[in-house]
Formats: sequence, structure tokens, C-alpha cells
Amino acid sequence: MSRFRVAVHIVPRKGILDPQGKAVSDALHSLGFDGVSDTRIGRHIVLHIAAPDAKAADAQVREMCGRLLANPVTEDFEIATVESA
Repeated sequence: MSRFRVAVHIVPRKGILDPQGKAVSDALHSLGFDGVSDTRIGRHIVLHIAAPDAKAADAQVREMCGRLLANPVTEDFEIATVESA
């Protein structure tokens, strides 16, 4: 078994109200950053796990997200990185 560091981004799904994202977007516009068209505020989770290889680590974390870490009704997730730890 190898050790891996896996970073996951979890954000509200498109179409789901994101009041924090709206507030940040509005504040950025008021500061002159007019190029920002949408802002989603979510969570960044870093997991250190043991797995046979990077592909297995990715699969394990996807299952974790589907079963616990992300709400499949209101949130989307993406695996940002899978690195040897």
C-alpha cells in the first residue's frame, strides 16, 4: 500500500442558491472586478489515505464523496489532485 494525499473541491450545484457566492461576486464587482460572472463558495477537503495506486485512491475518494462528503442532491464535487504522500 502507498500513501496518497487527495484534494477534493465540493461546491453547490448550478441552480442551487449560493448566498455566500452571490455576496462575494457582488463585492468583487464593487471593487472593479467586472470580469467575474459567477462565484460558488464551497469546501476544500484534503484526505491522506492508503491505497494500492493513484487510480484506486481516486476511486476510494469518489466513493467517500458519493456516500458522505458531498450531498448528491445539492452539491457537486471534483477530485483536484491525487499525489503521493
